[in-house]
Amino acid sequence: MVELITKYLADTAKLNWREKLAYIAKEADVTFSTSFSIEDQIILDEIFKNDLAIEVFTLDTCRLPTDTYKLWQHNKKKYQKEIKAYYPDVEVLQEFVTKNGIDAFYDSKELRLNCCHIRKVEPLQRALAGKKIWISGLRREHSAERADKDYFEYDEALNIIKFYPILDLDEMEVWAEIKKHNIAYNKLYDEGYRSIGCAPCSRAVRAIDDVRAGRWWWESDEQKECGLHMVNGKLVRNKDVK
Repeated sequence: MVELITKYLADTAKLNWREKLAYIAKEADVTFSTSFSIEDQIILDEIFKNDLAIEVFTLDTCRLPTDTYKLWQHNKKKYQKEIKAYYPDVEVLQEFVTKNGIDAFYDSKELRLNCCHIRKVEPLQRALAGKKIWISGLRREHSAERADKDYFEYDEALNIIKFYPILDLDEMEVWAEIKKHNIAYNKLYDEGYRSIGCAPCSRAVRAIDDVRAGRWWWESDEQKECGLHMVNGKLVRNKDVK
């Protein structure tokens, strides 16, 4: 994998993000995960408008904001392309909620990570099974933990190559793409949201706040991830789901 990543980095070094995306679309078993963020919307638009050979999927946690579902449906109607949906294991989720309550994630970080694992990480593992390359809209600007990433990296836990085509775009550049190409976006951004996940775990923030300040705001530490992405070289997952 190291050799392959080195090749990808060398081959795409002088390409812009659209050219990088077109390059990687020529590989086999490539998939893109969208949460319908502004970042994901510009990538999705590029894939669908150009009929790139990239599978698109999303994780429906069953706690998404109504505006996220509206945008999902809008995309389906506009592009007439398949967006595959993955859901939590119903029996595991049922047991967790029955034992801990519907909003247990507010009670402790352990319970929050357990909830994220059930609703996001485990479905993601199913979505990525057998895939070679996973495309994500992650950007360096999102957090300090993401600042040192490269366009391609190997996720040992998932045995997959991760590709971040818009890694170096800043938030203003993403919005410029949205406006220039008339790409639909989640209306919660107009209400001050800058990072949107599950409805009870996201809220609006001030313009001076960190991009992801509205996620899991009740937790005091700065390393607030759900387990989908690498942190300090390790996948943050809670193995003991309760």
